[in-house]
Amino acid sequence: MRLDKFLKISRLIKRRTLAKEVADQGRITINGNQAKASSNVAVGDELTIQFGQKLLTIQIDSLREVVRKDEAASLYTVKKEEAVN
Repeated sequence: MRLDKFLKISRLIKRRTLAKEVADQGRITINGNQAKASSNVAVGDELTIQFGQKLLTIQIDSLREVVRKDEAASLYTVKKEEAVN
């Protein structure tokens, strides 16, 4: 599954176009490597996303095409959440 699509479906980022912009700015890594919006993600991958002054590290637990809003958080596990100075 594409990175931008996963971020939208998991509701980490509201819109796919916004997910693409964040990836193009170099604020997302997959397993330590710089990610593009078109990068493929798989179960077990570790994503690090920079949201403003916050750095969020998650692990992908499952990939699904359609997810209800209340089930979206089950797609990933938050590993670490830290402030960036």
